[in-house]
Amino acid sequence: MKKIQLKEKYPVFTTEISKKETDFANTDEILSSIKAKIENHPIASYITTFDNLAHTKSLDGHSVVDGLVEAKNIIFCFGKEIPTPKILAVRPRSIGVCEFQDKFEISFLEAPKEALQLVMEKWIEGIKN
Repeated sequence: MKKIQLKEKYPVFTTEISKKETDFANTDEILSSIKAKIENHPIASYITTFDNLAHTKSLDGHSVVDGLVEAKNIIFCFGKEIPTPKILAVRPRSIGVCEFQDKFEISFLEAPKEALQLVMEKWIEGIKN
């Protein structure tokens, strides 16, 4: 997993997983696994799964990266405190899963709390065999 600055301002963690490196066959299987982890976490709450690719394709003049098979976000929230109203700017959390013919690319915005950042990284690392 590596940290990048997307568009020079968004701290994003991202990883590519070859389909040869995982037992998951498709995006929905990965999302089901992450959903189970969310539901088993003591302070996480599953909200929804959003089909980003279907949404984008439904818009006039859309543009999609070549080779994209699926693009979905699982949306959830960690949060047992609201120390400032501004924290809501980084909630809820989202993990994006993009599927290509030979790989998955998984990414998420850096969490404001390091412990929760590490939880998400561990969830993603668990996708590899």
